[in-house]
Amino acid sequence: MSETVSIPTLSGKGSFNAYVARPAGEAKAAILVIQEIFGVNAGIRRKCDKWAEAGYLAVAPDLFYRIESGIELDPDVEPEMARAMELFGQYNPDEGIRDIEATIHWIRREVGVPKVGAVGYCLGGKLAYMTATRTDIDASVGYYGVMIDQMLGEANAIANPLMLHIPTADHFVNAEAQKKMHDGLGGHAKVTLHDYEGLDHGFATEHGDRRDEAGAQLADSRTEAFFKENLA
Repeated sequence: MSETVSIPTLSGKGSFNAYVARPAGEAKAAILVIQEIFGVNAGIRRKCDKWAEAGYLAVAPDLFYRIESGIELDPDVEPEMARAMELFGQYNPDEGIRDIEATIHWIRREVGVPKVGAVGYCLGGKLAYMTATRTDIDASVGYYGVMIDQMLGEANAIANPLMLHIPTADHFVNAEAQKKMHDGLGGHAKVTLHDYEGLDHGFATEHGDRRDEAGAQLADSRTEAFFKENLA
């Protein structure tokens, strides 16, 4: 079962929408699905639905609502990709983390699911890293997160397990940035890094031209095992 819910901000002075997919029975735990720069589109909703099918409560907050509510873009359509890049430039990730924290609070307090993991893609991969460094999320996973190499000073704040999926041919995260991530995080006891040789940004998308089937299945199987272990 899926629905759209309203989640109050941390300040309590406003709210934002979130797509929620519920499992058939009692939830094993909750997965907070963090959008790409394309909004809570069909691909992100499908990610949520798959987690619900696996027995988890899945929640995808509309993190672009401060700019415009209900944005849904297709990366395979050139004007929509251009619009997504504009949104990325306008978006404030520090505000986004507060909205993610508000979502974690809503899941735990209003829905009553104590264990919460986060998984994010692209911009959401960066936010998944920030969620690990700035909130009490129980476990976090980032796919092809951008600009993480510029935030490695926060790594000492990672208290709970974090997994990052890194495609080596990512045209948004070059080899130098990837090396910095490995150098800065490779020895961290709570961090697991997986490289995907020759794959590009967006390889685990649910729909469209960017998907690499074998790579997506491998990364998703690792994510599923990671959450099974760390959200028990």
